[in-house]
Amino acid sequence: MITTLTGDNSWALQQELNAIVSGFIASHGELAVERIDGEEADFVHIQESLTSLPFLVSKKLVVLRIPSANKKFVDEIEALLNDSTETTEVVIVEPKLDKRLNYYKYLKKNTEFKEFLQLDFNGLSRWLIQSAKKQGGTITSNDARYLLERIGPNQQLLANELEKLLLHDTKISRQSIDLLTEPTPQSTVFQLLEAAFAGNAKRTLQLYHEQRQLKVEPLQIVAMLTWQLHVLAVIKTAADRTPAQIAKEAHLSPYVVQKSIGIARHMTIAELKKHIENLLTIDVRSKRDGIDIDEALQHYLLTLAVLNRTGERS
Repeated sequence: MITTLTGDNSWALQQELNAIVSGFIASHGELAVERIDGEEADFVHIQESLTSLPFLVSKKLVVLRIPSANKKFVDEIEALLNDSTETTEVVIVEPKLDKRLNYYKYLKKNTEFKEFLQLDFNGLSRWLIQSAKKQGGTITSNDARYLLERIGPNQQLLANELEKLLLHDTKISRQSIDLLTEPTPQSTVFQLLEAAFAGNAKRTLQLYHEQRQLKVEPLQIVAMLTWQLHVLAVIKTAADRTPAQIAKEAHLSPYVVQKSIGIARHMTIAELKKHIENLLTIDVRSKRDGIDIDEALQHYLLTLAVLNRTGERS
């Protein structure tokens, strides 16, 4: 059997690889697994591993990580895999595959092809609920979303935090999330911009000060705000494309696109352009004129909040 594991969801891909390897070791022992790094191994080594008979075991598993780094392997993959013995199973790990290449087409057609894509916000929320249940615990939909907003979309980090929360209490609550987890800078910067565009000046300043307490420097905040404004620009110019299409074509996380659409809906392209220009001015002046960037950033964010305020929200 030849299996291909690919996709940008590194956590899910690694979980599948671990399951395959663990299952094989349980049946055939530690000596039955051979791991080869395609970025380091030469073609002869790869060829010998695939075509030689197992030693001291009835079957062996060869895990090839990024064998496409070896050009000769790509050129001769069909003959090479056809020559592999019936007592050898192969797992090809290729996180990034170019779908235009014949190599991708061959793997797609001739191997058990498993692609692991990043989950969007709703998918991650469902995954958290299901994962908690599998581990004998519970988390509500609202609290799963709260954990996502606090931690961000990194599935490995989420898995680690979920395990920690369940050890504390099998019934995860917002209180335990606040007690045991720390907000990630990326997640909080999005909330910072979201609060500003919602016209919530008080929340905007609170989030900014939280960032500074987390030792996030003003220039880092500028960089993250710039990236978020870039995402908004991509969404605003995406015409009638769906969130999934935007994420795929712009090489963005579906989670990020999903979270940013709400903000993008409430501004014009002209307004977005002005926000970008103002942030650029702060960046340039901080380097050229030595302005107090802390003060300038707070003024920038409060200006956003005032411009977007409706009624008496604060």
